[in-house]
Amino acid sequence: MRGVAAALGCSIAIAAVSTAGDFMWATWIERHETVYGVTHGALLFCAIGFVLGLIAGRPLPGAVGGVAIGAAAATVYYLLAPVAGFAAMFVVWAGTWVALAFLYAWLSRRGPAGAVWARGLIAAVASGLAFYLISGIWRPFNPEGWDYAVHFAAWTAAFFPGFAALFLARPSSS
Repeated sequence: MRGVAAALGCSIAIAAVSTAGDFMWATWIERHETVYGVTHGALLFCAIGFVLGLIAGRPLPGAVGGVAIGAAAATVYYLLAPVAGFAAMFVVWAGTWVALAFLYAWLSRRGPAGAVWARGLIAAVASGLAFYLISGIWRPFNPEGWDYAVHFAAWTAAFFPGFAALFLARPSSS
């Protein structure tokens, strides 16, 4: 699976994981604590790394790399949030796509650093904009009234541009 099909498949799979995470946060976690956020980041990005690894033929190293990226990203968020508030989420989201671009390049054993940076930055900007557009799904905070089908669709839309930037082949020059 390559290109748009891979981007869509990964987006749908990770949207399901993210929607399940939203449900768990809303249903089972009584108070927000850093340890829960870092655990959530590690588990979500374990899944993201796993799907990147599946596409590249190396799912286990992908999952391990994803855990590292997710735990680091969540930790950075909790360090920035007291100063930047919710805006820290967008900074971290963008940074994770650059990290994921390097993880995917390493997993697939391809891509010069310049091209990896370019894909990572495109993923960060495109997915960052999509993430910003869907970020209202948690507000107002009323988990009993959340429509999880809307969350799933929103997450799919947020992840797709990032995965597309990582998977779409560069047009060949004639």
